[in-house]
Amino acid sequence: MPSDMVRVVYRKYDGSAHRDYPARRLAEDDLGTWLGVTVGTASVYHGRPSVEQIPFVLLVPHDAWWTGMFNPPPRTSEVYCDIATPARWDGDTVYLVDLDLDVVRRRATGAIELRDEDEFAEHRVRFGYPADLVARAREAADWLFIALGDGTEPFAGAYRKWLALVL
Repeated sequence: MPSDMVRVVYRKYDGSAHRDYPARRLAEDDLGTWLGVTVGTASVYHGRPSVEQIPFVLLVPHDAWWTGMFNPPPRTSEVYCDIATPARWDGDTVYLVDLDLDVVRRRATGAIELRDEDEFAEHRVRFGYPADLVARAREAADWLFIALGDGTEPFAGAYRKWLALVL
């Protein structure tokens, strides 16, 4: 039986540390595993110790090339999706490889942005991303760009009940 706590570990393609933090398992449904992170959670961000200042909910989908972070105000991004390899679970730890690209929906305007294309291009060369990985990352980004604006769940509102649990 899984525990209530999960360790979330994101690495870059070369294996270097990216993010690492504990999260509370909120639920699992047809969309994936919902994890909650509260204010004050000790974390590692870009390899440096950090403390979460704003709570959030992370959705780790079943077998998808992205994760979704759902944020309350005052964070300017309502939804922040990292393009990443499909999750690999080992007990109560989930491992993901961050592939640089991000798709974000802004809270104030609802604008949807594709971010960090320059980093993706740079790392594609430096880390030697295989062609199939590049194609999967781009497909996921293209899908998210549409899904964040067209009412597709979990982006339309399914996340709100989980976010309420960490506020």
